[in-house]
Amino acid sequence: MGTRAVNGPRQAAERHTGVRATGDRPLSGDSAVVSLADGRDVVVKRGSGPDATVAEAAGLRWLGESGDVPIPTVHGVDDDWLVIDHVPEGKPHVGAAEAFGRALATLHARSAPAFGSAPPDGPAEAWIGLARMRNEPHDDWPSFYTRCRVEPYVRQAVDRGLFSTSEAAVFDTVCTRLPELAGTPEPPSRLHGDAWSGNVHWASDGRVWLIDPAAHGGHRETDLAMLRLFGTPLLDHVLGAYREAAQDLGCPLTPGHEQRVPLHQLFPLLVHTVLFGGGYARQALTAARAALA
Repeated sequence: MGTRAVNGPRQAAERHTGVRATGDRPLSGDSAVVSLADGRDVVVKRGSGPDATVAEAAGLRWLGESGDVPIPTVHGVDDDWLVIDHVPEGKPHVGAAEAFGRALATLHARSAPAFGSAPPDGPAEAWIGLARMRNEPHDDWPSFYTRCRVEPYVRQAVDRGLFSTSEAAVFDTVCTRLPELAGTPEPPSRLHGDAWSGNVHWASDGRVWLIDPAAHGGHRETDLAMLRLFGTPLLDHVLGAYREAAQDLGCPLTPGHEQRVPLHQLFPLLVHTVLFGGGYARQALTAARAALA
C-alpha cells in the first residue's frame, strides 16, 4: 500500500524520483506535468479517493509488464499521489492505429487469473474515473458482470431516481439472460478496463499508449466495446488489425461479437449514469434493450 504524503505535485515528483523539480504546469483535475532538473517531465496525479493511486499504479504495472502496448512507467505512488512518465502528445495515423490493434490483441491474450481479478497488489475496491469499482474474482464472466459491473450501478441509479422500477427491470432481465447473451465462453483477458478514446493516447513517438486504466480480468469484448463508445480515431483500422492478430494468435473473436457491443457498453454507460445522470441513463437503457434484442 502507499503511504500518506500530501504536499503538492512538485514535492511528490521530487519524493518519488529523487530529482529536484524545476517547474510545473496544470493538467486536468489535480494532475500536473512537473519538469525535473535532469530534463525529464513526469505526470503527477492526485487520487480521486481511497486507494485510487494504488489501484492505478498496480494496473499500469500489470498492463505494462509484457511490453505489448506502451504504458507509462510508474516512478512512485503514495496514498495521495501517483508519479508516472509524461508522454508528449502526437497525432493519429493509420500505422499507429494498426500497431495498437495488434498489440491490444496480444495483451488480451496474456489472460488473467479470473474474471474480476485485480492486478497484482491492486485493491479489490478500485476506481473507474471518479466512480468506485469492485474487483472480485468469479469463475465465469456472466456472474462477474452481473454482480460487479451491472447490479451495483443500477441500484445506485434507482436510489437517485434515474431509473424507475420498470426501467430497472430491463437490466434485471439482461442479467438473468446473461449466460445466453454472452456468447461462447472465453477465458479471462487482461483488460485496460476504461479504454475510451480519452485514454487512448496518440503520442509524439508515433505510437498509441494506454493511460488511466481500470485494469482487471474480464471479457476482451468489453475493451473493444469501450473503444467504440466515444469515437476513438481510426477505429476501423484498430479493430481490423485486432481481428487479424487475434486470428493469428489462435483466439479469433467469436461469432456475434458485433451484436454484443451494447451488452459490453452497459458498464461504462451505467458508470456515467451514476456520475452524470441525464442522457447517460437513457443511453444505458437503450443499450440494455439492444442487448436483449
